[in-house]
Amino acid sequence: MTATPPRTAEPRPAPVAAPPDAATRARRSSWRRAWPAVVLVAVLLVVWQVYVDVSGIKPQLLPSPLRVLEQGWAHRDQLWANTVPTLQVTLVGFGASLAVAWALAIAADFVPWIRRALTPLLVASQTVPIIAIAPLMIIWFGFGMLPKVLVIALVTFFPVAVGLIEGFAATDKAATDLLRSMGASRWDQFRYVRLPGALPRFFTALRIGITYAVTGAVFAEYVGATAGLGIYMSIQKNAFRTDLVLAAVGVTAVLSVALFGLTYVVERLVIPWSRRG
Repeated sequence: MTATPPRTAEPRPAPVAAPPDAATRARRSSWRRAWPAVVLVAVLLVVWQVYVDVSGIKPQLLPSPLRVLEQGWAHRDQLWANTVPTLQVTLVGFGASLAVAWALAIAADFVPWIRRALTPLLVASQTVPIIAIAPLMIIWFGFGMLPKVLVIALVTFFPVAVGLIEGFAATDKAATDLLRSMGASRWDQFRYVRLPGALPRFFTALRIGITYAVTGAVFAEYVGATAGLGIYMSIQKNAFRTDLVLAAVGVTAVLSVALFGLTYVVERLVIPWSRRG
């Protein structure tokens, strides 16, 4: 009787790493898109800092980034107190602009002659120089919220309205014809085909408009206001505090970028089928 040779343990397969989940992929994709801009901004700040240190230029003319950051932090209470009114008027003005743009775009989609009449007016509205109209708004309506809301609406209305009108017009004709052949009403065609089809273009226009809204709010405040980043910049400019002017500019940029990024979050919630890779 021969002895059975002992069995050797079979090598176990190497564990396979689990694929990254959707959140991890989204973070990696966001970082891949953002890192060139981050690196470029960092390089520009370093060059700016080195130039100020080497040239010995006066802070009243060109403060260093470190001084801007230091003075901005030292005056953070004042900056925050003026950021809140700017954010409020931006949201109110842009909200009013969105409401009017949606109403007119829907009317233009249902009634063709309204679209033909509205398009030249939209183009003409962009030929009005805001630098000339904003002081008139202050003269006509005072230093309250209304003139600033009107300035923001004038600045942001065009891209949002045009984005919606073109989005409705670019709807897949075959899908519209299919619904019409099934007896769908004009409203059903709009609700199920034209509106969802226009949303990607709307969010693109929304991102353009929201950055214009912050700029319009600051400019309106710069012309005349009792509080806000615009009037704060004007006061500090007159006091030769260039560092605080640039600190307020930095806050404005952060505010614009934050609102710009928020539009992507809203887009993912409203139209998840249109997510970008």
